[in-house]
Amino acid sequence: MKFKTDQEKFWAGKFGNEYIGRNVSEEAVASNLDFFSKAFHRIGKPASLVEFGANVGLNLKAIKLLFPAIDLFAIEINGEAAKDLSRLIGKGNVYNGSILKFKPGKKKFEVSLIKGVLIHINPEMLGEVYEKLYKSTSKYILICEYYNPTPVAVNYRGFSERLFKRDFAGEMLDKYPDLQLVDYGFCYKRDRAFPQDDLTWFLLKKE
Repeated sequence: MKFKTDQEKFWAGKFGNEYIGRNVSEEAVASNLDFFSKAFHRIGKPASLVEFGANVGLNLKAIKLLFPAIDLFAIEINGEAAKDLSRLIGKGNVYNGSILKFKPGKKKFEVSLIKGVLIHINPEMLGEVYEKLYKSTSKYILICEYYNPTPVAVNYRGFSERLFKRDFAGEMLDKYPDLQLVDYGFCYKRDRAFPQDDLTWFLLKKE
């Protein structure tokens, strides 16, 4: 599999495989249940959702528990993680490849979700990813990332140029005039019951 950026190679390979083992737990699913019950409050019961960078499906497991009838689709660059996703939502509902190579089709999902993934995308490629998030949905985009008012690169587990913080949602609102901010919130890693990793989330809607 050929990639455009070093960041893609990073997550498709050994580091991405090791990441799987560090982040699989029932506690993570429980925290996601709490998170999505709040983030989806203004949506209601979505009929369909596509997740960009789903890893092994910890977000999708929680969403499926909240909305058992939902139609789910996932995009995942790491082959080992994609196998777990296939067992969870069906092989036909998983695109095993880079987000940058994924091409939105005629089918539109009610929600495009990206959580903890934009921060790892090469900044020069963000415009492409925004376009795919936008074109893949008929109504909502849910962005859950590390926020910073200005772009900044942060050392990530000893690696440089692997984590970037910025105002992702603000950039999408500027790029697409028909997008409106519906809701937003912050999740703290020291939450005593349902911690998340200091994520700021934004729910955008096509008008």
